Amino acid sequence: MRFPVMTGFWVYTGVLLLLIPPPLLADIYMYRDENGVLHFTNVPTSPKYEVYVRERIRKKTRVRNDPKKYDHYITRASRRHGVSFSLVKAIIKAESDFNPKAVSKKGAMGLMQIMPENVRPLRIRDPFDPWDNILGGTRYFKEMLKRYRGKLDLALAAYNAGPTAVDQYNSIPPYPETRQYVKKVMRFYRAYEKG
Repeated sequence: MRFPVMTGFWVYTGVLLLLIPPPLLADIYMYRDENGVLHFTNVPTSPKYEVYVRERIRKKTRVRNDPKKYDHYITRASRRHGVSFSLVKAIIKAESDFNPKAVSKKGAMGLMQIMPENVRPLRIRDPFDPWDNILGGTRYFKEMLKRYRGKLDLALAAYNAGPTAVDQYNSIPPYPETRQYVKKVMRFYRAYEKG
């Protein structure tokens, strides 16, 4: 006995499965030029680039990162640079949700999502090392606080969108992502301040 309806169903299902694209991976490549400058990209343009970080396919189940795991590093960095512990922790929560191996679509790396071009100026040896990343990210945020004379909203906007954008608009840039980011960090900051 044949079941033509079921056979058609399986053929249709098989065709649909073939149309689903495979997951894209965003490996990060790096090379050091003759002047010692590190270059990072997710699209290598030369055979000089070598894989620096290989993105792994993540399982559907989400692993929760321990929000207290890096408190000792946050404490040290906040004291060293004179930035509130709760504020540094709020930035980390908003940036990476405490994932030290996080890599954004734009290539930002680690807990505080350091952009590749900022790694060397911030004296970060390894952007995926929690201490290096937190110390460098806190140093950068302190620079933004000084630049904007303690105006927290502008410093946060500059951390997210860059100081050029903040300078251009002389306020929080009208980018939805940046406006949401400032609100999110402030929400986490108030929550951490309450304890």
